[in-house]
Amino acid sequence: MPPPRPQAAVSSNRVERERLRSKGQFWTPPWVADAMVEFALPASGRILDPAAGGGAFLVAARREIGARAVEVEYCGVELDAGLVVREIPAHERKNIQIGDFMETTFASKFAGIVSNPPYLRHHRLTQEQKSSLRDLAVQNLGIALDGRAGLHAYFLIRSLGLLEKGGRLAFILPADVCEGVYSGPLWRWISSRFRIETILTFAPHATPFPGVDTNPIVLFIRNCTPRRDFRWSRCEQPDFPGLKQWVKNGFRASRLVKVVKRSVEDGLARGFARFPVVPGAVPTLAFGRFFRVCRGIATGANEFFFLTRPELEERGISEDFTVRAVGRTRDVGREILEEADLDILQASGRPTFLLALDGASRESLPERLRQYVAQGEALGLPQRPLIRQRSPWYKMEKRVVPPFLFAYLGRRNARFIRNLAGVVPLTGFLCVYPCASMNADELDRWWRLLQGEWLQDALHAVGKTYGGGAVKVEPRALERLPIPVPLLQTERLICESAEDCGQSVLFPVGR
Repeated sequence: MPPPRPQAAVSSNRVERERLRSKGQFWTPPWVADAMVEFALPASGRILDPAAGGGAFLVAARREIGARAVEVEYCGVELDAGLVVREIPAHERKNIQIGDFMETTFASKFAGIVSNPPYLRHHRLTQEQKSSLRDLAVQNLGIALDGRAGLHAYFLIRSLGLLEKGGRLAFILPADVCEGVYSGPLWRWISSRFRIETILTFAPHATPFPGVDTNPIVLFIRNCTPRRDFRWSRCEQPDFPGLKQWVKNGFRASRLVKVVKRSVEDGLARGFARFPVVPGAVPTLAFGRFFRVCRGIATGANEFFFLTRPELEERGISEDFTVRAVGRTRDVGREILEEADLDILQASGRPTFLLALDGASRESLPERLRQYVAQGEALGLPQRPLIRQRSPWYKMEKRVVPPFLFAYLGRRNARFIRNLAGVVPLTGFLCVYPCASMNADELDRWWRLLQGEWLQDALHAVGKTYGGGAVKVEPRALERLPIPVPLLQTERLICESAEDCGQSVLFPVGR
């Protein structure tokens, strides 16, 4: 019996990305480093770079110190000694302390702090590190952060604790520091003790880290009396040399940097990095008023459970033990999925049959299927974390066929797909079900509405954003998706009067 399909070989690009991610190293380009130093550099005293890396902020600080003719001492900390030796001139290394910033002690606080901290997500941290970081959060915030907080969030916490009164901090971070499940307590602490001057975001085409799957933001924060509002900004120009001058001019709006005044309350409610709202904007209703959302099927071993028709035939497995399914977002190239599309996938060698066994005993299965189950056991599948929670291990999750699929993360824009092929999705998609019975005409009208240009802006108001403009929208977040009331009325999906439709919220500004 042929073995399950091997997983695809790891590409050289993926290896390089993994090498960078293992250390959390993503270098800050000069046009951003200069702007951050412009804000953080004090008139006198010391400026700290807690993750000196290859010296991007050192170079920017030295240049600015010379231009201003000020008495400022640059101090850096870097864990990677080899990187310091390779990238920083010998006469400058005396300013860099080799060690772990989270464990380094300092004699006094700093007038300025500037950093691109290591982007290490929680699953790359040891239990010892997590315990130490938990203690840091409790010491500063009074509570522990959710365990999914990455190392960069703790760099921010410790750095703010080292900022002297009146000092300034400029940090470039992934937007998840404002969007993650841990972000609420973190930002309540920050906004109640520090003044948030500006949070700078970047248009997808203007990202400082092209080709990297992260959505960067720059925080400009002062250690002084908090304000009730802040500036939400967005850079529209890649490699924008004028960003430093924009900072120097006091964050004023320009043709290349959009600036919107926002309340801290709105930032706490929606996420400081997400699109703001504008007064008097279009009223909306939440998608969850009409639909419920759940994730697609998690098999735990797609290479074993998700099969092509030739693989079924080779293994002697009847299609009666399967359901039709789709797995990858790129396998669905249109916004309508029909049976003909499954034929195309099948002809190209893509799997479309999900082995969907119930809890029946192995003895009740056909002989060839029993052999296949035994082969899975020989491969160690029952010991995989997800699979070992099932009993028996080969019992598959079940989903009712949803009328809509939602491709919630991918290189293409997140989108709704009309499921006319009657498939169930794997975890590359979300399942979308109406809360009340809908006929085909109503579903078609909803589908037309969900293809509108308004959708991408609305998704950015509730989802997590990544490199290249990709947005990830989890099930509960999708249920919060704001739908403009006038569009609902145009498609005859609600009553004519918005007042009769319940409480509305404001629609985000356009991108």
